[in-house]
Amino acid sequence: MRFKKDFYWKNGCSVKAGRGLPERIGLRRSEKLMQKQTDFLVIGSGISGLSFALKAARLGKVTLVTKKARVDTATNLAQGGIAAVLAEDDSFDLHVQDTLRCGAGLCHEDVVQMVVENGPARVRELMALGIHFMSDDQDPSHLDLGREGGHSARRIAHACDLTGHEIEHGLLRAVAANPNIEVLENHLAVDLLIGSRAGVDIPSDGVDQCFGAYVLGPDNVVSTFRARVTMLCSGGAGKVYLYTTNPDIATGDGIAMAYRAGAKVANLEFVQFHPTCLYHPKAKNFLISEAVRGEGGRLIDERGNAFMTKYDQRGDLATRDTVARAIDTEMKSSGDDCVYLDISFQPAAFIQKRFPNIYQTCLSLGIDITREPIPVVPAAHYMCGGVQTDAMGRSTISNLYALGEASCTGLHGGNRLASNSLLEGVVYAHQAFVQCEKDWPELGKQPLPELAPWDPGPAERLEECVLISHNWDQIRRLMWNYVGIVRSEKRLQLVRERLAPVVAEINQHYRDYLLTPDLVELRNIAQLAELIIRCALIRKESRGLHFMVDYPERDDANWHRDTII
Repeated sequence: MRFKKDFYWKNGCSVKAGRGLPERIGLRRSEKLMQKQTDFLVIGSGISGLSFALKAARLGKVTLVTKKARVDTATNLAQGGIAAVLAEDDSFDLHVQDTLRCGAGLCHEDVVQMVVENGPARVRELMALGIHFMSDDQDPSHLDLGREGGHSARRIAHACDLTGHEIEHGLLRAVAANPNIEVLENHLAVDLLIGSRAGVDIPSDGVDQCFGAYVLGPDNVVSTFRARVTMLCSGGAGKVYLYTTNPDIATGDGIAMAYRAGAKVANLEFVQFHPTCLYHPKAKNFLISEAVRGEGGRLIDERGNAFMTKYDQRGDLATRDTVARAIDTEMKSSGDDCVYLDISFQPAAFIQKRFPNIYQTCLSLGIDITREPIPVVPAAHYMCGGVQTDAMGRSTISNLYALGEASCTGLHGGNRLASNSLLEGVVYAHQAFVQCEKDWPELGKQPLPELAPWDPGPAERLEECVLISHNWDQIRRLMWNYVGIVRSEKRLQLVRERLAPVVAEINQHYRDYLLTPDLVELRNIAQLAELIIRCALIRKESRGLHFMVDYPERDDANWHRDTII
């Protein structure tokens, strides 16, 4: 690689700016230059980021940045479990077929096969780290495997309804004990460091390179984090919508950064709405696990009538896209504010043991799920699209990987099968490590270029937070009302027009004001909203999670392919 002396930045903006907003580089002369160098920069502290960090630490120094506390992840909140073929009466072929059927024809079969076949080994690795999954009461040598919607067998390894918490804390314990891993909390990645925008010649293969990221620290100073390999493990984008099961950190940061850097993104129209989010004025983002239906829970309306068999022969064990649309239809036709999930017919002792977190949380809100049904509504839950990657987790930019919900690997297709997300995260962390280990003899010796520091230019401190909160609320309401479970071309066109001035205002804020975490996140949800709408307008059919009233049928002749932008 060759480094140029004449960088491409002028007056705080890249002359060769890529997609989205201009890249602002450099620092005011009065500020201290902040630079950090590492071998592996991991952005995000969920299952994929932590799993990769533990393995990459064998090769070199790992710096893991996470935007809030290290436990503030979607992984930590995951209730159901991790899907893998762990029982004698199950098979790889059954798991593959369930995944393909759920994915509405868009799953990449080779990827599904690879992930499913790697699943058992990755689960055993987690167990070797001291992560505990529930054992069978009758035979403690076997796991107590659960079943969820879309699965034809019991294959969900779980820790009751606190599986994500168990995995997150087990991985964090291992990371804390590793001297080669540095974890920096309250550090938010702003933009990626791309070679062609830093005066580095693009290699002969024509593929641009990533050399790390600009990172906003807890003191609101942006530092330059240079790295040989950058891992986007930043999670999904549920906060683009008004109602979501996601934690507050889910603002699509990794996808937005990768797109602005020039990486390909794919299938962003496929936003999974979880059918059963707790409906209660004092509950925020609380998910009622898929496993409740897996253990016999029935969806009923306000009058006590079960309704799922009207929509799918699998009834309450249908896949999430089908169940979410069924609930949406029932609520619109009846005018009811919610539907109900009833598991009260099961023994109280079983419910309390199998779902201790759900039981206690509902009870604290005055709902005894052993005696009465749970009020539920659909809410934005999972982004099936993301940064396009290959089977090793590599993006279309060299040395930039994307793992977990930030990625689009081809596993989920048009709809994710329940509990395949934690599976994907841990399998692709291993795949990425295998690739890095192969590349390391050469990559580990290459020098990193000197890169220009961040420059806020004439930006001033933002004194009126209402400028951010108002736009944040506008975007999320527009997306919920116009780009939800059921869509139409007219509504998508309208929301694109209504979003345009909001995005223009955010662009102006980004240029005018010093960065804060809220402003960075606002910029990213605006970017994701635009991308979701754009992908939804491209796909003129109904498939999986993308239902268009104008095109109600699946159209394999024209749309049996990924939406790549």
